[in-house]
Amino acid sequence: MATRRAKISIIGAGNVGATCAHWAAAKELGDIVVLDIPDKEGMARAKMLDLACCAPIERFDASIVGTSDYKDIVGSDVVVITAGLPRKPGMSRDDLIQTNVKIVKSVAGQVAEHAPESIIIVVSNPLDAMVYTAWKASGFDTHRIVGQAGALDVARFKTFLSMALECSVEDISTLLLGGHGDDMVPLPRLTSVHGIPIADLLDEATITACVDRTKQGGGEIVKLQGTSAWYAPASGTIQMVEAIVKDKKRIIPCAAYCEDEFGVAPGQKGQGYFIGVPAVLGAGGVERVVDFKLVGEEVELMNESISHVKDLVGVVRTMFPELA
Repeated sequence: MATRRAKISIIGAGNVGATCAHWAAAKELGDIVVLDIPDKEGMARAKMLDLACCAPIERFDASIVGTSDYKDIVGSDVVVITAGLPRKPGMSRDDLIQTNVKIVKSVAGQVAEHAPESIIIVVSNPLDAMVYTAWKASGFDTHRIVGQAGALDVARFKTFLSMALECSVEDISTLLLGGHGDDMVPLPRLTSVHGIPIADLLDEATITACVDRTKQGGGEIVKLQGTSAWYAPASGTIQMVEAIVKDKKRIIPCAAYCEDEFGVAPGQKGQGYFIGVPAVLGAGGVERVVDFKLVGEEVELMNESISHVKDLVGVVRTMFPELA
């Protein structure tokens, strides 16, 4: 009996969405649908037709569709939400939240209607607010909602460490917690190169410089080209997709729902938040958050990051009481 291919739907045909499709096809993870609003359907169809024509060369088999019709996402195993506007000069954080909450709220509602058994991965920014919005708007269980940020941040940190060490990125193991950018919680204590603690290989100033560059990784790219990154964000997202559709049980840092974990909302059932933490990703989505003891400054930084997430969600609840 033939095995059904996984179905991966991506909402948003911009740079990140289209590149997610590219990585998913290259890894032959399943059939792919990329959806955008009717005004951009031509772009979605063109990009996916172009990608489909790579199949004979890159040797992958998949149905690849560009569309604006949510009926095409029916039967999806995973839905990736990249839709939303980037922050523009002069736009406040609250302006961005108001605009993108409306978009993600609408998208999540459509996903719940047409792909009710799917697992949602949110990439839209500001991430912590958008994951919360997708959760409330879809009505999905928390284990079927997750946000992508940590996979990207860890990849950047490993890249900058490998540059400093002049060694393969494959030999570096590390972890970052918390939010994206300044809310990031670096963990040099848990960073090693083929088992050798990073502190034995690099001085503190160099490690700090790598951490700081990771925090500003997205901003560095924006300054260079005037727009946000897309290769690495898409790659981090597809790492998560692969773990889910292949049931790999990989531990990947991501924005996962926490209550007692890391002291986010202890004893407050149903009142937790989506925080950047290591989580086991498999066929069930977020199958487990990996909680562990932080020490010293790590605790302070994590608590600060959690506080910022709560503030951000508070803004969403104030603007959109129906999502409270």
